[in-house]
Amino acid sequence: MRVFGIDCGTEFTGYGVVEVDCDARIPRLVHLAAGTIRLNKKEKTPQRLAQVYAELTALMTLHQPEVIAIEEVFFSANAKSALKLGQVRGVAMLAAATCGMPVVEYAPLSIKSSVVGYGLAAKEQVQFMVRRLLNNEDAFDSADAADALAIAICHIHTAQTLQLQGAR
Repeated sequence: MRVFGIDCGTEFTGYGVVEVDCDARIPRLVHLAAGTIRLNKKEKTPQRLAQVYAELTALMTLHQPEVIAIEEVFFSANAKSALKLGQVRGVAMLAAATCGMPVVEYAPLSIKSSVVGYGLAAKEQVQFMVRRLLNNEDAFDSADAADALAIAICHIHTAQTLQLQGAR
């Protein structure tokens, strides 16, 4: 299974691609790619959204994942920020749909629980565990890319658990 994780943001959108190597003696996670789409604050919103769409579509086409995993919207005290984040999430989902990819969403607490074992883990703990789970100290170059990898790992763990339970 190859999963493309996306950590949506209005200035930085992280992405990460993780695959399960089932041919290994013990199935293991394999880091395939990670990075950050950096948006210019001086650009107007439509141009920034177009950039996110174009780059995500190109990356999805390049990496050919089976599924796209995105963090669910979290409630924020700042409605304006939440709306802007929702626009980026919508564009990410549109990119996935355009590429014919299914989208799954996970709550921040679920992602942290899946990767760290504790839903209220700090960002540093998530980054530490992403490096350990991927056995790659250089797996990411930003917190946004680390979060995207964590989202992908969360989906893999969830899918494996559901498969063991006979749900899928």
